[in-house]
Amino acid sequence: MNPILFSIGPFHIYWYSFILLIAFSFGFFLLLKQAEKEGINRSIIYDYACYLIPISLVGARLYYVLFEINHYISDPLAILRVWEGGLAIHGGIIAGAVFTYFYTKKKNIPFLKLTDILVISLIIGQILGRWGNFFNGEAYGPETTYAFLHSLHLPEFIIKGMFIEGVYYQPTFLYESLWNLLGLLLLLIVKKKCHVKGTISALYVIHYGIGRFFIESLRQDSLMLGPIRVAQLISIFMIIIGIGMLFYTRKEQKNESKI
Repeated sequence: MNPILFSIGPFHIYWYSFILLIAFSFGFFLLLKQAEKEGINRSIIYDYACYLIPISLVGARLYYVLFEINHYISDPLAILRVWEGGLAIHGGIIAGAVFTYFYTKKKNIPFLKLTDILVISLIIGQILGRWGNFFNGEAYGPETTYAFLHSLHLPEFIIKGMFIEGVYYQPTFLYESLWNLLGLLLLLIVKKKCHVKGTISALYVIHYGIGRFFIESLRQDSLMLGPIRVAQLISIFMIIIGIGMLFYTRKEQKNESKI
């Protein structure tokens, strides 16, 4: 799979960068619309996104670089070549969550009110973003056969894209994209029926943590901490935090009902 979308002279536009641009743009548009419904001023969202997007990108990059530090020590300029891949979503989520916490404190907006809106845009971005991995020929699973991929009723272009350096691999990028699509449907259904602040955020954290834990076990390019797959470790923490958030939101709901 050619990672270059098109070229203008010596400059290349990569599929990875293009898909990230689409994901961020669509996510921002949706965030803006949802925020307006929740009574959050449009100017606040513009200001918020101007900081959130670069902070999340830097967090995702630094997280990846940290666990691949030996490679980047030998080629420091490669840290800037983001279009070649190397963004870890967990790093982006952590950086974005920390920034959001302090931003909502400053603007006097309930943290969970904003995150309930944000995670809808985030999961859509993840659905789209995994296709950037596909075009980069990364985030794939164990070796497999053409027959196995064909048995999954995959389009031929995906099967061809999974033929990397003479070997077929499982499309774990697709597994995660579809898992996130399922998560999006779950969140939208719950959003219509449940209005307890923080529930959507908690369900996102739990759902993504569960899916990533199992899909990561198939990945051939996992970031490692000794013998431990870092993404699996973080996923466990996400599940625990998400469950804790559910208990917290229910407790807060009961307290508010007593007032």
